[in-house]
Amino acid sequence: MAITFYEKNRLFKLDTPNASYLFAVGEGNYLLHVYYGAYFPDTAIAPMVFRSDYASFSPDAAGAPEAHFSLDVSMAEVSGNGVGDYRLSTVVLRYPDGTDATDLRYVSHRILPGKPALEALPHIYLQSEEDADTLEITMQDPATGVKFLLYYTVFRNLDVMVRSLRVVNDTDKTVWIEKAHSLCCDFPENNFDLIHLYGKWAKERSVQRLPLMQGIQSAASKRGASSHFHNPFLCLARKETGEENGECFGFNLIYSGNFSADAEADGYGGTRVSVGINPVDFGWQLLPGDSFQAPECVMVYSAEGLGAMSRTFHRLYRKHLIRGAWQYRKRPLLLNSWEGCYFRFDEEKILQLAKDAKELGMEMLVLDDGWFGHRDDDTTSLGDWFVNEKKLKGGLAPLVKKINDLGLQFGIWFEPEMISPDSELYRAHPDWCVQIRGREKSLGRNQYVIDMTRADVRDNLFMQMKQVLDSCPIAYVKWDFNRNLTEPASLALPPERQKEFFHRFILGTYELQERLLQEYPDLLLENCAGGGGRFDAGMLYYSPQIWCSDNTDPIERLSIQFGTSLCYPPSSMGAHVSTSRRTGYDTKAAVALWGTFGYELDTAELSDEEKEIVKQQVAFYHQTYDTIHNGDLYRLIAPEDNGFTCAWNFVSEDKKSALLTVVIMRRREFQTLIVRLRGLQADALYRCSATGQTYTGAFLMGAGINFSDSDMNSDGKSAVLYFEQID
Repeated sequence: MAITFYEKNRLFKLDTPNASYLFAVGEGNYLLHVYYGAYFPDTAIAPMVFRSDYASFSPDAAGAPEAHFSLDVSMAEVSGNGVGDYRLSTVVLRYPDGTDATDLRYVSHRILPGKPALEALPHIYLQSEEDADTLEITMQDPATGVKFLLYYTVFRNLDVMVRSLRVVNDTDKTVWIEKAHSLCCDFPENNFDLIHLYGKWAKERSVQRLPLMQGIQSAASKRGASSHFHNPFLCLARKETGEENGECFGFNLIYSGNFSADAEADGYGGTRVSVGINPVDFGWQLLPGDSFQAPECVMVYSAEGLGAMSRTFHRLYRKHLIRGAWQYRKRPLLLNSWEGCYFRFDEEKILQLAKDAKELGMEMLVLDDGWFGHRDDDTTSLGDWFVNEKKLKGGLAPLVKKINDLGLQFGIWFEPEMISPDSELYRAHPDWCVQIRGREKSLGRNQYVIDMTRADVRDNLFMQMKQVLDSCPIAYVKWDFNRNLTEPASLALPPERQKEFFHRFILGTYELQERLLQEYPDLLLENCAGGGGRFDAGMLYYSPQIWCSDNTDPIERLSIQFGTSLCYPPSSMGAHVSTSRRTGYDTKAAVALWGTFGYELDTAELSDEEKEIVKQQVAFYHQTYDTIHNGDLYRLIAPEDNGFTCAWNFVSEDKKSALLTVVIMRRREFQTLIVRLRGLQADALYRCSATGQTYTGAFLMGAGINFSDSDMNSDGKSAVLYFEQID
């Protein structure tokens, strides 16, 4: 059993293979955090239970008989508001009398086999009930009677816990939730580095690592999406922690809307991590008998550096978040029309792309933006999801049949959450646009946002998409989202529920994607949001891959993909060889192989020599697919490590194969370049497919591969070496 309750001292001990997490029911039935860190088997931990600091300005806890017990200096498992803990609150409720003091006391608990599913929210699921156990703790505010359910799912074979919170209004009065974070995690010290992922459009998820400072540090979004600018991931790392050594704690919210991930270093030397829905612009009216479920947050512990933390996240998400037909099925190698055509195409052009794609060994042709309404640029037609027959005479069906007859699958682009002012749908339903009555609406990329909180809107979108998807065999949908939300309100919501808008919006998006997948279970869905503006664990529940960034330059992609991989598996990263001319096609493919791999270019511009190169790349993709998509990633040299070289390797789960990639970002100051692999079986023999040379795993990890005398010292050069075990 991964969860143990010790009745004598009212102590909970939650154990993963390499971590222990402890908390206890303390004075006044407050739930007090004890320990999170390396696993230990014993329970003789009384001396470490409570932080003993006390300050005269920290009030005694109400209802606690022991003098000088203060919530303000205690480590909490969940934190209320206005009752003595002045640090970050987990939950804030406003009551009918206008007050917002929220007090949470332990009432009872249950230990459950397996894990309950969440309704209407993406969540971690189990392959078997044996994978994990779940602790459910019931808390209650003694003054109001409102209940709070805390959930802890503890994995038996991964160093993972999954946390969430449910607020239950069992009273006869309406209450309003003003904040409902998914977890609170306290640490007795604050000597950490804080790592988070920041960026902007075309430069998403860069890694920032800074010493944790006194006060509150926050990564957050209030844009209506998790955003290009911050990601719902943060990590606390010990000062000495590196890629393959040292202790770290990773936190990732399974949510695609407004979030905040906060770390507070307090005046007593402690740290509090609090992660959940951003309380800014959030509120939820909870009627008597209603409940509110907060999103899940994943916690990962590693005593072997950031690399081990990442690989744990990757395994968890590949096996317990991504789901459906494409969880393990090999995904098709595609050619996307966007960078090759933009809006300028007709049936003849698309068919030629398909013929070229087939000749080059690709498996799918994706028709991107511009196929619908009267769309010739980005000013029109979003919301009019019917074929532009001026471009595609006779509609999609004849075109798709010709493409299928070539032996290719067909995919298509939608942007369901958006609506153009110049569209039939907007002219018929101007009230379906996200807006505040009486306030001028903001345009972004010449488009408005459609109101996903409304069931009638979602029904309309679903039926339009269904007509397209039923008209011909469509195997893949790219779902885009190209602007953030402004004037965030719905004309269909009453005033007292307008603060629910942002959360209801993302729930509506989830509902429509789920509906689509239930109707078309074999559909491969790829999410996109102006590139990587909604690259988060919430979206991975619906789509096994997400377009990583609109920036397809291979050198720029290095930092984007390295940062993304801190939390998200390489198999989820949409990555293409594109028209960028900064490097040759060898390096473009070397970087794109990291992710889903595909092409996004005009095949008519390829020379005969380049076509032969592409054919070789396609063959190599198939050879290495399983090693990359189902293997473990080891980041060897990060882009920021020296500014010259970047390197990584994949190792298959059974250690039978490995793929090493080295990229020269710019010419090195010194000639010497030795790259040592990681993760191999030390006593096994590996043959390099490119050279025929054999090495032991120990040699490759110790002595490494010496590139010093090669031509690997020019801007944009790369090397990709594939190794297979031999008997």
